[in-house]
Amino acid sequence: MDIRYTEDHEWIAIEAEIATVGITDHAQELLGDLVFVELPAVGKEVQKGAAVAVVESVKSASDVYSPLTGAIVEVNKRVVDEPAIVNSDPAGNGWLFKIRMHDSTELDQLLSESDYKRSLK
Repeated sequence: MDIRYTEDHEWIAIEAEIATVGITDHAQELLGDLVFVELPAVGKEVQKGAAVAVVESVKSASDVYSPLTGAIVEVNKRVVDEPAIVNSDPAGNGWLFKIRMHDSTELDQLLSESDYKRSLK
């Protein structure tokens, strides 16, 4: 499984043409305890860079941007009912949505883990 990152603090795990998307541990730390998650509808076509989900904490709300152009094929309904999962396991059970990629060349614009970590400094 190939994992990439965005400068907006999303992680992307790629398996074939499906990309699982969530927010990074760094992002959830900055937000604090999440109290609300809004996810896109399955089947929705999304453009790279478009706001497609919202995570809200007691401190603030943040948009989650689509790292790729494609169609939403699955959402993690569990995080809607239990937003704290995103805080406790952001890179695992706290994933947000899955996209069927339309253009795999967009992956080249995403960051490696080492590049993402360097961007935090």
